[in-house]
Amino acid sequence: MNEIPEQIVAKLKQEINEVDDVKLKMIATEEGDVTVIYFSSLIEKMTLQTMVTIPLANNLKQIHQMAQYMDPKDVKGVVKKLNAGQTLLFFHETNALLSVDTYSAPTRAITDTETESTVIGPQDAFTESLETNISLVRRRIQSSMLKNENRIVGSEANIKISIMYMDNIVSHENLDDLRNRIDQVDYPLFTDISVLKQLIEDNPLSPFPQYYMTVRPDSICRYLLDGRIVVFMDNSQLAIVCPTSFFEMFVSIEDYYNRWTTASLLRMLRFFGFFLTIMITPMYISALTFHPEILPYELLLNLQESRSKVPFPPLIEVLFIELIIEVLREAGSRMPAKVGQTIGIVGGIVIGTAAVEAGLLSNILIVLVATSALLSFLPPIFLMSNTSRFIRYIFILSAGLFGLFGQMLAFAWLIHHLLSLKSLGTHYMTPAIPRKPSDLLDSVIRFPTKYIRSKTGISKVQKK
Repeated sequence: MNEIPEQIVAKLKQEINEVDDVKLKMIATEEGDVTVIYFSSLIEKMTLQTMVTIPLANNLKQIHQMAQYMDPKDVKGVVKKLNAGQTLLFFHETNALLSVDTYSAPTRAITDTETESTVIGPQDAFTESLETNISLVRRRIQSSMLKNENRIVGSEANIKISIMYMDNIVSHENLDDLRNRIDQVDYPLFTDISVLKQLIEDNPLSPFPQYYMTVRPDSICRYLLDGRIVVFMDNSQLAIVCPTSFFEMFVSIEDYYNRWTTASLLRMLRFFGFFLTIMITPMYISALTFHPEILPYELLLNLQESRSKVPFPPLIEVLFIELIIEVLREAGSRMPAKVGQTIGIVGGIVIGTAAVEAGLLSNILIVLVATSALLSFLPPIFLMSNTSRFIRYIFILSAGLFGLFGQMLAFAWLIHHLLSLKSLGTHYMTPAIPRKPSDLLDSVIRFPTKYIRSKTGISKVQKK
């Protein structure tokens, strides 16, 4: 390394000081000595030998053809190339600095999706490799109109992202808006694209996810052909879709592989299940605390008999069992797969049975809470499941304080919030507020495929 001109040596030493996986190797060539600099953790030995070592010894013309010339004085640019997995070649005789793209860090193979599994349709899922994810999309959409723009985010980590869209059908106003939002982000490290999603949302205080997230290439392709914008991030399996709507959080790609009757039934089950899961236990509190007259007489007798030994008011009783469910769910998700399933099933049965026998809970409430927990898992997007869990507590507290009146106030707040929410400047409640009549053909009820071939109105820019 001492043979490199001193002004470059001093700056490089300062930048890569105490970095043990930086390798420097001197190779004699026809054009004099060449110093090879690279990160051993980002480049496989076979790749380095094939693309650098052998051509330097036998075919320098190949090196000059495939390499990119750099300014030796731009030390920050040099270090950035090193961190990106490129190999630097410094020619001592001519003081020329070249970079060769040799990035070949190990990546995970393409596997089935575990979070969005389907019975019908493709089973491959994105990986943590940005190049692999883009190739999975290009394999399905073989069009010159499919564009992607690479950007760097993260003031410290320099993570690569890619914005993908169909140039002939995308809204360029939405595209410019997204570019501006990403360019204005100032954050040191992005370990996953979920972090970026939160920083570019219209309303970061909202409990609702404002962009669709998926690991399925077929779902991403459908949105691209609808004029949406997709963002990928290196080292992240997920991709985000902009803009999106509240109704699309209950849409699974498998709906388009099923018959329209089956797809419509499943969509209605998911959609109305979301409202049921936030209403079931609050209704239990309202009926027992403020409005027992709304229950049939026989059911009221059963409830009173079931709660005869329970020392707590309905609000405390519901909060207690909801907390137990959250603990079981969280503990099960953090355990190994087989152990987590055992904790979730056995723990729920044992604790529920013991609590009823001890007189801490009513058996009817156990049934209601279990049903509510199952309904919360119906949305295909897990973030929406988390949203329903949070909103349910708002309804529980409202019901405990004001009964049905409190529930209606909470419901009015929910509808108002959804109507005021936007995704990349587009109304979040599209197509409930349809931009075009054909949007209603692919909403809660999915009409036959021959009627829903046109793009949805959400792909267009909002008129002012």
